[in-house]
Amino acid sequence: MWLPRSPYGERDVTTLKDAIAELMIDDILPLVQAKLDRGEDPLAIVKECSAGMDIVGERYKAEEYFLSELVVAGEMFTEAMKLIEPVLSVKLGDAPRVAVVIGTVKGDIHNIGKDIAVVLLKAAGFQVYDLGVDVPESTFVEKIKETNARILGMSGLLTPAFESMKRTVDAVTAAGLRDKVKILVGGGVVTEGVLKFTGADAFTRDALEGVEICKRFAIN
Repeated sequence: MWLPRSPYGERDVTTLKDAIAELMIDDILPLVQAKLDRGEDPLAIVKECSAGMDIVGERYKAEEYFLSELVVAGEMFTEAMKLIEPVLSVKLGDAPRVAVVIGTVKGDIHNIGKDIAVVLLKAAGFQVYDLGVDVPESTFVEKIKETNARILGMSGLLTPAFESMKRTVDAVTAAGLRDKVKILVGGGVVTEGVLKFTGADAFTRDALEGVEICKRFAIN
């Protein structure tokens, strides 16, 4: 598939973070593979990819990049994660085989943080059901019923997402499932105050921390 080059033109790329930030599509996977071949920490590679995606997001907000660049960056990130995921399971260790339903809540289409969490959760041994983005509360509830999931993860990067998170927690409660499901809310803008507002069990702004929280949920 053809993908556009960086609108910044050809630049010297010395790091994986720079390659992602500059949308250097021919360089991303070779750089990831080279790091893996050298035995570098796969979590460090994920963090470097994430740092590059953060720059892409900042440029998108500043209108230096547009939706097409955002989509390209997401595709590059997904392909990089496919290379890293098999190595992550060794690093993260085994978690109980517990089902996790996860998605970005209604009104929010940001997916990078959620996608990182999905990769890490799968690598840790969880059975993950990723509902995607802009997910209404009824879809979360239906999937929990269908899968008997014990953990629900909700992501959001926009302030209106907090209300969607609260409505979803309320919907889980109304369905009689609240005492059976632990709920984790995540995103760069989520705080202790958001946790209290939504009625969730825990919050995180870091995908790796989210995995550790889910491990604790799984054994309690």
